[in-house]
Amino acid sequence: MESDDDNTVRLTNLIESVRPRLRRLIQVDPVLDLMHSIGSEQKERIRNQARAECNINAADSLINIVIKEPHGDGWFREFVDALSAGGCQYAADHVEANLSSPKVEANNDYCVRLIELLCTNLLDMKTNDVCLACLSEEILTQEDSEIILALTTNNGNMNGARELLRRIVRCRPGWFSKFLNVLHETEHLLLYQELTGGSPSNDIQGETDSPSPLTDEGELARSDAATEGEGCSIPQEESLDSVSNTTEDEGELARSDAATEGGEGCSIPQEESLDSVSNTTEDLYNEESVETRQLVNGFRLSEPEETSTAAIAGSPKKADIVLRDYQMDVATPALEGKNIIVCLPTGSGKTRVAVYITKEHLDGRRKAGQSGKVVVLVNKVPLVDQHYNAEFWPFLKHSYKVERVSGDSTRKISFTEIVKKHDVIICTAQILENYLERAKSGEDEGVRLRDLTLLVIDECHHTTKGEVYNHIMMRYLKQKHKNSKLKKLQKEPVPIPQILGLTASPGVGGATKLEKAEEHILRICANLDACKIMTRTHAENTNKPFKKIATVEERKQDPFGDVIKRMMHAIHTHAELQPTCDLGSQMYEQWVVQKEQNAAKEKKQKVRVCAEHLRQYNEGLQLRNTIRMCDALSFLNKYQEGEMKRKVAPEEEVPIHITDTERFLFNLFKENKEEMQALAKIPAYENKSLSELKSKILHEFTSRENARGIIFTKTRRSAIALSQWIQENPKFEEIDVKACYVIGGGDQSVVKPMTSAEQKDVLNKFGSGEINVLIATTVAEEGLDIPQCNFVIRYGLVTNEIAMIQAQGRARAEDSSYTVVEVEGSGVAEKESVNEYREKMMLKAIDKIKNLNQEDYDKRIMDFQIQAIMEKTLQAQVKTKKHMKKESPSKVAFSCRGCNKHVCTGEDIEIIDNMHRVNVTAQFRELFIQRENTTLQERCLDYEANEFIACKDCGQRWGSMQLYRGLKCPSLHVKNFVVTYNGKKKANVPSKCTKWSELAIQFPAFDYITHASQMVQSSDDETE
Repeated sequence: MESDDDNTVRLTNLIESVRPRLRRLIQVDPVLDLMHSIGSEQKERIRNQARAECNINAADSLINIVIKEPHGDGWFREFVDALSAGGCQYAADHVEANLSSPKVEANNDYCVRLIELLCTNLLDMKTNDVCLACLSEEILTQEDSEIILALTTNNGNMNGARELLRRIVRCRPGWFSKFLNVLHETEHLLLYQELTGGSPSNDIQGETDSPSPLTDEGELARSDAATEGEGCSIPQEESLDSVSNTTEDEGELARSDAATEGGEGCSIPQEESLDSVSNTTEDLYNEESVETRQLVNGFRLSEPEETSTAAIAGSPKKADIVLRDYQMDVATPALEGKNIIVCLPTGSGKTRVAVYITKEHLDGRRKAGQSGKVVVLVNKVPLVDQHYNAEFWPFLKHSYKVERVSGDSTRKISFTEIVKKHDVIICTAQILENYLERAKSGEDEGVRLRDLTLLVIDECHHTTKGEVYNHIMMRYLKQKHKNSKLKKLQKEPVPIPQILGLTASPGVGGATKLEKAEEHILRICANLDACKIMTRTHAENTNKPFKKIATVEERKQDPFGDVIKRMMHAIHTHAELQPTCDLGSQMYEQWVVQKEQNAAKEKKQKVRVCAEHLRQYNEGLQLRNTIRMCDALSFLNKYQEGEMKRKVAPEEEVPIHITDTERFLFNLFKENKEEMQALAKIPAYENKSLSELKSKILHEFTSRENARGIIFTKTRRSAIALSQWIQENPKFEEIDVKACYVIGGGDQSVVKPMTSAEQKDVLNKFGSGEINVLIATTVAEEGLDIPQCNFVIRYGLVTNEIAMIQAQGRARAEDSSYTVVEVEGSGVAEKESVNEYREKMMLKAIDKIKNLNQEDYDKRIMDFQIQAIMEKTLQAQVKTKKHMKKESPSKVAFSCRGCNKHVCTGEDIEIIDNMHRVNVTAQFRELFIQRENTTLQERCLDYEANEFIACKDCGQRWGSMQLYRGLKCPSLHVKNFVVTYNGKKKANVPSKCTKWSELAIQFPAFDYITHASQMVQSSDDETE
């Protein structure tokens, strides 16, 4: 039997034997992300090496670390899994010796070499189109495609094409035939012919979706697949047997005269020997280009991704849009050029109606010899990709230029140029608002409403006060009423776009009477300048799911919660606090937050620190009523460990002082931790809501085939914990329940947010059935295209009637159910009943509005519009006066929220790009320490370094270290400071600011030239 040591030696020798291949096949960054046994310092060193030198050298260093002794348990499997999950499957095949025959491997080498030979010609491809198709064929990963598209946008088509070729040649054998298929599908006929040595069918020209010369299986025809490999056309008498022994140690491909023809579907003239390739030919296995490593954050501008590849691949050549009768009915006024709101239930095809209206609008303007410009606005970043991939691009791509733009990307590009060059643009509303403001302020050309001919507003019920949709529409309404004046003066009015609003439910705005509900909906119509609100008749409405309220008894024994309350009472005594409400309630949280804020103002450090801990314990009490006790304990333990770690300084730094109060709080948790751990293991003490939820899930999956459902919960933490609970429960595993969570992408929570890419990945898996239970926060209630579900469960969560209607609309499958799980006395069932009443009231209000005489309707709409314009004008005047009264920066002081040490005044602060407040003074640099910020390692945003700054004395975080055009600038987060004016609190200078926008202070712009010159001078002095 082989010993562990012998096995380790064998595995390390195996890795060493394929090292030359691995050096070229490994993409360092994604693999490092998955290598948890490698320390953060080592990872950072390898990443720096990849940036400063090349990917090959960094891969070599990674291999050295992997095979270096001693080896932990599972080291080899972790390495293989990291390679596979990191998009380096071919490298993983080499490590596991899971390779194809030598002939296929040699054949693959020649395909790589063929691409190298013809690289110069291939750089003329339409990189974006090819990148999308390669992603669909799975010879590029999602990360690959984003990097390539960013490089194309920022550095040109040829650089993007070069990066694309570098990456596809690292794939498993079989990539070449797929790449040929991609070239054919994207109409790169000359490149296809150059690689194959043949000529595509004559009828291919100009027909995007014509049949490929490949077979139905997508492989090139071959006379002897076993001999020639995937898709190769090599004369059989020139077998590859003679060249299977490649000289991999030097990274060179073995060659022979007989092997000058080969590769997947390739044909190389014999007279053009591989040895005679000019020195200018690139090694496509080489490191990424410098541009790839220097991508900056900006707008998303790319072709569709994996979310819609199947739909896109099967889209018809002429993209005919067929509407159902009710869809055509609601679209009719818009087809006549009128502004309307389309109000259809979730799943009734609102977006398809919008696509049809868009196409008819553009077609009509084209026939009239006029240009058309359509902007589709959404209120969530994931909706940009969803609308683009699933609806607008597949149906409009044959006739019009369609593009998507959002702030969630790795690129920067002018939105103004995108609007100029495309017919349909799908973007987040904030981007359009930003560029409308830029045009108004004269900052640059920006975008103007007169540039647009149709504005589609998704989830238009958000067009209310304070929402970005409303800001955009107020610009529209002001121009509309200015146009009325211009017409009276017989002057030419300024063009404004047609408006199309989409919603599943306008809601009632908290109304308790029918008249107020009617007024709320009319205000939305007025804000959107809609002449009508179009709905289906009640008879046409789809069947609603079966609804049930599942009420569970409050648990009679709660020793785990009693321990937490006991600790909280001890803290109350220590800090001399007397709460006025029940522990674990929302009222208590508000009370303790107020205590913390007051203590910070009054410099009562004992109370402030105790209040922070009490808030965490209160959340622990709330969590144990929603999720498992062990999850609540894990949350509290993580918080305590984080606080203790913050007080431990590296050896080379001055130790941070720990106060008596902090020591008391740490010991208090430590003394009670073991008791809570023991109690958390007793199932009888768990909350009964989990038992009800378990029964409901088991019922759904045992009573029907292929069940699929969504569980809505209140917090991100509970969504993650419920997902883990399902995954760890063997009962769920037996009936094939596969759960995952989807949460929001904002940073307002201490829980790590989900990126839009992560959200899309989970939703894609849910759509394909790879995941069949989705645990979601309210992020999934509205807008996101989630497949039909058999069941929807609201787990202790009820918000408003709009959310209820949206959530019910998710249960669209036949015989579906909608369940609300509540604890007795929590008030959840009562809130749900109120929402049902509001839904009925909303439907009655809509009917009343639809039955209004058009003259009466128009008059009421006009009154609301005039009122809205007057309110907006008044707000602008007040804001102007407020700006005139801004405080002098020198009079504002900032103190550490942790220890009240004076930090700086506003005079020391400068602002970068109207966003980041930085302090680059030498005095300030003496007051803080720098620490690694692990949560930022993978974000790589424009202005972020992987470091945060904290108080030297108490460890309180102050902000982060920002990178700005080569300079490191300490950026302050105002929420971490106590703000005073001349030593006193002023009404317009709040001491507890959570955002810089709350502080009406005008800081000077960052003087880059001055600071950069000082940095250069300092460097020169050190050199001398």
